[in-house]
Amino acid sequence: MEAILLVILLGPLAASAVILLGGEYFGRRVAHTLAISAVFISFVLSLYVLYQGIWGGMGRIEQTLYVWGFGGPYQFTLGFLIDRLSALMMAIVTFVSFAVHVYTIGYMADDSGYKRFFGYIALFTFSMLLLVMADNFLQLFIGWELVGLVSYLLIGFYLKKESAIFAGLKAFIVNRVGDFGFFIGIATVLYFAGSLNYETVFSQAGLIAGKHIWITSHLAVSGATLIGILLFVGAMGKSAQIPLHIWLPDSMEGPTPISALIHAATMVTAGVYMVARMSPIYSHSLLAMTLVMVVGASGAFFLGLVGIVQTDIKRVIAYSTISQLGYMTAALGAGAYAGGIFHLMTHASFKALLFLGAGSVIIALHHEQDMRKMGGLWKRMPITYITFWAGSLALIGFPGFAGYFSKDAIIDAIAHSVTPGAGYAYWMVLLGVLVTTLYTFRMIFLTFHGKPRMDAHTWEHVKESPWVVTFPLILLAIPSVFLGGIALGPLDYGNFFGTSIVNRIGDNPLSLGAADFHGAWQFFLQGFTTPAFYLILTGIAITWVCYIWKPGLPAALRRRFWPIAVVLERKFFFDEIFIGGIARSGRELGTFLWRFIDAGIIDGLVVNGTARLVGASSRVIRRLQTGYLYHYAFVMVVGLAVMVGWLIWR
Repeated sequence: MEAILLVILLGPLAASAVILLGGEYFGRRVAHTLAISAVFISFVLSLYVLYQGIWGGMGRIEQTLYVWGFGGPYQFTLGFLIDRLSALMMAIVTFVSFAVHVYTIGYMADDSGYKRFFGYIALFTFSMLLLVMADNFLQLFIGWELVGLVSYLLIGFYLKKESAIFAGLKAFIVNRVGDFGFFIGIATVLYFAGSLNYETVFSQAGLIAGKHIWITSHLAVSGATLIGILLFVGAMGKSAQIPLHIWLPDSMEGPTPISALIHAATMVTAGVYMVARMSPIYSHSLLAMTLVMVVGASGAFFLGLVGIVQTDIKRVIAYSTISQLGYMTAALGAGAYAGGIFHLMTHASFKALLFLGAGSVIIALHHEQDMRKMGGLWKRMPITYITFWAGSLALIGFPGFAGYFSKDAIIDAIAHSVTPGAGYAYWMVLLGVLVTTLYTFRMIFLTFHGKPRMDAHTWEHVKESPWVVTFPLILLAIPSVFLGGIALGPLDYGNFFGTSIVNRIGDNPLSLGAADFHGAWQFFLQGFTTPAFYLILTGIAITWVCYIWKPGLPAALRRRFWPIAVVLERKFFFDEIFIGGIARSGRELGTFLWRFIDAGIIDGLVVNGTARLVGASSRVIRRLQTGYLYHYAFVMVVGLAVMVGWLIWR
């Protein structure tokens, strides 16, 4: 098994190294063949590992490959922790990555950076696998940072596009803010547990919860709470949670395959996976779990609202991603860790499908992304249209589709959660269903229905995308429809994850629904009687009226409720606060320190001032060197007189 795990991990890395270092010696076909073959092998082997973990009797694998460093009494290792949680994540990551790799052949066909792009996405896959397969916090951190680095390269892939460069830099800096908290959290783990190995730390979770750090003389924080909050700061950056979400919509400046890869099952879900993996620690801190749940639920509703007013098709899906990540995060905070991972799995398929479907539309319209310049495309792009509907119905949680089974289970779990703040979170995730339906069907109607709003020349040349684009759409549509019903019982109401996920007795809200669970079919039928279903119907009706029956109504509503529209269009002013406020203030402070402290005092007064003082002194002293003997004799006499006078005075 060790050899198989090494092939899964190192295959994409080897392909990336060959492409990036030796790409000038071979053509495009060799580059994409290397990358796709490596990722496909990793996917097949990941399925084998998952199969062995479920049906093959393979137990938990914890294996140290080698020790690569020492620091005092501590040793730093590279190793694997393979259980059902990590095996499932490996299968999800490699499946979506494989679909994106195939799709890239068609999408990037005319791009001059074709080979470089394949090298980057293979490296990204390796980085995510390194994170998922880690058995210790330091390896987790290395994978965490590599994912951030490669995402920076991919978001800013168009080197001459200023907006892409800014978006890549924004993503990198915002994630560094979160990663600072993440790093301090790992240091806190080492302080309390004396080890960075998962099993060693988790075995001491109860002891860590009993230890405290005094913030003030009257305020103490338990070790579990402090670690949980600090680690979650990192998850807020990677998984785009309020307020560190601002990088994700701008990352749409990268090529569409990257939008699917980063925002479906890989980088943005790293934080969700991390919190689930750290469940032994979080289950000992209600405060940390409350923070996780409230932040996630708030993002699910409020940031979903922003998607309603977006005009760029990729940005609508981006805000949808932030909202769905909020559902996963809220489930984790509610104690429904399995529910969060289940939604991560279904979301991976339907969100990758939507991004790639949007890319198919963008290809057909010669890279036009504004939905106001689309319309009527269902006639010319039937495969894209049908698969896009499948992904959209899964996204809104329509009964029978994958997203329904995972999302409704989360809503039900939060309703039964004992975590403080669950009442607020319940209403946020429930109303989020309406919001999701509004922006999703607005996107469908503007893109595929109504009269074509592009110019006549563009409309004449609209056609279905080639098979390398449509095949991944069909491939992803299958799990978007069927995966939820198949996996609901084992993942949410069974004991699929075993000891991989830890809940304290009575804290798992999913267990409360297990007694009433009588199979996926009954769960499906029940979906037509829930409040969420009626909110879906309401959202569909509203969008049909606004964008099909009375297309002029949205403009009238905007004029009527312009203050709300401005707030949503300005994205709750988060960019103004961070960029115009915090970043600008930091830049102005830096300019002040540079001009007055560095240039003025340090350089001007201390460094250059000392040199000027020496120069001025030397100019004065130099005048004493006249070259006349009587001048020197006079100075000697005066000096002698001064000395004699001083001796007599003493």
